[in-house]
Amino acid sequence: MEKPSEISLTTIEDLKKEIRILKEDNTKNKRNLMWKVRKLEKDNVLIENDKIRLEREVKNLRAEVERFRSPPLIIASVLEVLDNNKVAVKSTTGPHFVINYSKYVNKDALIPGARVALNQQTFGIVEVLPAEKDPLVSGMEIEGKPNISYEDIGGLSDQIVELKEAVELPLIKPELFTKVGIEPPKGVLLYGPPGTGKTLLAKAVAKETKATFIKIVASEFVKKYIGEGARLVREVFELANEKAPSIIFIDELDAVAAKRLNSSTSGDREVQRTLMQLLAELDGFDSRGDVGLIGATNRPDILDSALLRPGRFDRLIEIPLPNYESRLEILNIHTKKMSLSEDVDIAILSNLTDGSSGADLKAICTEAGMFAIREEKEEIVMDDFRNAIDKVLGSDNEEIFNKESGVMFG
Repeated sequence: MEKPSEISLTTIEDLKKEIRILKEDNTKNKRNLMWKVRKLEKDNVLIENDKIRLEREVKNLRAEVERFRSPPLIIASVLEVLDNNKVAVKSTTGPHFVINYSKYVNKDALIPGARVALNQQTFGIVEVLPAEKDPLVSGMEIEGKPNISYEDIGGLSDQIVELKEAVELPLIKPELFTKVGIEPPKGVLLYGPPGTGKTLLAKAVAKETKATFIKIVASEFVKKYIGEGARLVREVFELANEKAPSIIFIDELDAVAAKRLNSSTSGDREVQRTLMQLLAELDGFDSRGDVGLIGATNRPDILDSALLRPGRFDRLIEIPLPNYESRLEILNIHTKKMSLSEDVDIAILSNLTDGSSGADLKAICTEAGMFAIREEKEEIVMDDFRNAIDKVLGSDNEEIFNKESGVMFG
């Protein structure tokens, strides 16, 4: 039998051990509880954020539903602005109305021809709508100013002078024509073989005048449905007036301005309607305004005579194939930034490229550079230009090349 003192000591040690274990368990439980509390607080914040986001979405959806419930507006055109905040309009449904407009509507925007939206019940003007334009017309505008200057065009000095007089001076110095007492040309037609620089001239004028450049190929006016082409012509001139000072450049004009014939198909008649709209726009075109008009074609022989009479395209400027001096000037322009070997003679190249257009000469310079790159050379030699001429113009010039250079090629 154990002594009482020994029993009590053992019991005390066990109790202390149990107390220590309980304390450790309590600490661990407390830590777990604190972690769960923090997690619940974080979840609560996330739930609150989701609640706010969902309430915002519900609010937006309710507003969207209300917008769908509101009655549609009627589109109308302003005919006349009257006194006492009244306007005469013609709705798309047909009838004419004299109606009031809200004080929140911009009065300056209410001009004859403006498109407005009317409330279905009160027929009051709710807002002024933007002008209706075909996306194709809006895409015709070249946003940035052209980077072509007169210095980038070689061999066309006389044509540049004529173009300046007909397009640039009326835009920059209209007072000169007022003092002299004459009307400047309404339009300028550039004609000549392809690749001679007609588009370059139009871009150079737009840069010098700091005007908006609106370029369109005339074939884009040809549409499937009746009246669509005429509408596009009208909207191009409207866009030019809005973006003034501006220059309208119509390339390949013969696509819609060919001579009218007695026997024609329905497609030909639609093209003729487009031409008549173009003639009407030219007749109502103010040559002293801030809009210049340039047309270009390589088939002047098939153009309708009504387009070429005085009062429409007044000035016709021929852009011919470059002669020897012009080719020399063009080649100098295109080779001024090229690394040329000492054996490259621009005068010989000008002789070799007789009958070439400016576009051909540029292509020859580019191809010569490509031949040099192919052989990983740092300079372009005369042989590179010979190969480029053969590639661009054919091998007809090889005999001339041998004669000019004094070298025989097997």
